[in-house]
Amino acid sequence: MSAITPQENTALTAPRGMGFDLSPQTFEQAMKFSHMLAESDLVPKDFKGKPGNCLIAMQWGSELGLKPLQALSNIAVVNGRAALWGDAVIALVRSSPLCEYVQESDDGHTATCRAKRRGEPEQVVTFSMDDAKQAGLSGKQGPWTQYPKRMRQMRARAFALRDVFPDVLRGMPVAEEVQDMPTERHMGEVERVDPARTQGPAAFPVERFTKNLPEWRKAIALGKATADSVIGKALTIGTLTPEQEEAVRAPLTDAEKAPAAKPAAAQPVGQQVTDVQPKGEAPAADRQKFTFAQVSEFLHSATDLAALGVAAELIGAVDDPQHRAELVALFEERQFAFEAE
Repeated sequence: MSAITPQENTALTAPRGMGFDLSPQTFEQAMKFSHMLAESDLVPKDFKGKPGNCLIAMQWGSELGLKPLQALSNIAVVNGRAALWGDAVIALVRSSPLCEYVQESDDGHTATCRAKRRGEPEQVVTFSMDDAKQAGLSGKQGPWTQYPKRMRQMRARAFALRDVFPDVLRGMPVAEEVQDMPTERHMGEVERVDPARTQGPAAFPVERFTKNLPEWRKAIALGKATADSVIGKALTIGTLTPEQEEAVRAPLTDAEKAPAAKPAAAQPVGQQVTDVQPKGEAPAADRQKFTFAQVSEFLHSATDLAALGVAAELIGAVDDPQHRAELVALFEERQFAFEAE
């Protein structure tokens, strides 16, 4: 039955032949008949007291070539889905001029269904107890325990006829197959995700940025860092606003280009990396020599900012300028890591 409205007054079935037939001819007749069937004790429980279900089942039956009472007897509602019982499936296929033959057999372990559509090669489908075991059906309470041979037959039949004659069945699933599908489970309430929690990293603390900016600028002036490297390391802690990035990249003032001289005394613990003054300019006789490996080990083994500051004092005792630059970079990396904790 195609879409029907009261105005169209379209027949639900093909013209009737001779004999008594209750098939409704109009939408009004179909609605009235559906209510009558829903009140009857002779319809399956899926249609008892449900005229809407009766109407839809009759529509399905009309499209498949089943009379109204045949439709209600052979269409099941399984897991909220309309499906055809297996015997109706083979009846529809065998009555179709497209079907040349359907042959079924079972050897006690494997069911076989051979189906041939006119003008096409024969299709052979099997379903064994091994298949049932793999699908979690073997030993399942119900028909698979009571009638395993019948269930093997239905499964092989469903696979074969749905593959070979989908147009005859109009895409209707087979009830015995749908019954074995797991029903949907309630997985609990959907978690409501706060949009704020899905945003990117937090902003770089304003007070901390204000405090660190002069030291970052000093490091850039001394050539120990670039604006890009400072911004890159800051982003490991938090995002910067365009104004903050602009403050880091701003041209150096005359005062910043001429950093004030500092005494040779040790710098305060927890200082910024830019306060670490390489001591390579001091006379070699005035300081103890340290190798790159030794200072690197001290920096790596520091467990807090205090220890890291002490280790940083040894950077200037390394002769090679390239090594000193690498140690300064290591110091900055570890300092950022401690501050981010």
